[in-house]
Amino acid sequence: MSEAREKHLDELREIVAEVLEVEPEEITETGSFVEEHEADSLRAIEILARIEKKYKIDIPQSELPQMENLKAVYDVVAAQSGWQD
Repeated sequence: MSEAREKHLDELREIVAEVLEVEPEEITETGSFVEEHEADSLRAIEILARIEKKYKIDIPQSELPQMENLKAVYDVVAAQSGWQD
């Protein structure tokens, strides 16, 4: 894994952990936000808004259903922001 990818994953993990009110180390790459942390649609929208603000990007809300774990969030954000980690 590249350093840039690791850095981006850590930043996204921090955002998700803050919104879900858990410790960052509890957020794994493939753990379901809904099943493991009882995330709901409001928290999903909050995660989306924070990511958009941090990276100054627009993510279509149609992408929300795909953003079910950290890896999926990374993939969507990477596609929207042009990361080539």
